[in-house]
Amino acid sequence: MNQDELKRAVGQAAADYVVAHAPQGAVLGVGTGSTANCFIDAIAPFKERFRGAVSSSEASTDRLRSHGFAILDLNDVSEIPVYVDGADEVNDRLHMVKGGGGALTREKIVAAVADTFVCIADASKLVPTLGAFPLPVEVIPMACAHVARELAKLGGDPHLRKGFITDNGNLILDVRGLSIDDPVALEAHINQIVGVVCNGLFAARGADLLLLGTPDGVRQLHPKS
Repeated sequence: MNQDELKRAVGQAAADYVVAHAPQGAVLGVGTGSTANCFIDAIAPFKERFRGAVSSSEASTDRLRSHGFAILDLNDVSEIPVYVDGADEVNDRLHMVKGGGGALTREKIVAAVADTFVCIADASKLVPTLGAFPLPVEVIPMACAHVARELAKLGGDPHLRKGFITDNGNLILDVRGLSIDDPVALEAHINQIVGVVCNGLFAARGADLLLLGTPDGVRQLHPKS
């Protein structure tokens, strides 16, 4: 199977998982990106089972609406049984690098509310050490240069994502050159830099389940202790 076929396979596997585990009338949490789009398309025939969906981006909101989902504001939702989203990288502890699509802050917020975070990815995203994929950091525009200098002190090589504004009206610095041996500590450290809104390490709250698309089928992986 090619990469698109693997994405569709994990999208379908995630839809099957949600239908089996989310109660009738639940609110669905939905992430952003090409693999999340495959999930949205796969779950669409079951939309009547759900009260509605909370989306992590305007792009996903548009796709959900096109399938007839009611879109809910997270402030009006007290519980999300399952949140489904992709990853740019994931390790065996189900720590992730996310934000290639620029929706990292909203993704992290929705993930924080969810009882279960299901990560969906093709096998190329599973890595022994995070950091080969540039780490996205969302920053307040006036702090961009300051944050870039602080990230350079950590050994990273930050580059402004040109021509891109997040749904929150902020900028993205993509940080290359990091070998992330302690994702939890680095996530906390970067978030303490003044001017940082959020960074793309999802380690303090990682995934609870990884549905990994492989040529031999979709594997279910749980965090390695």
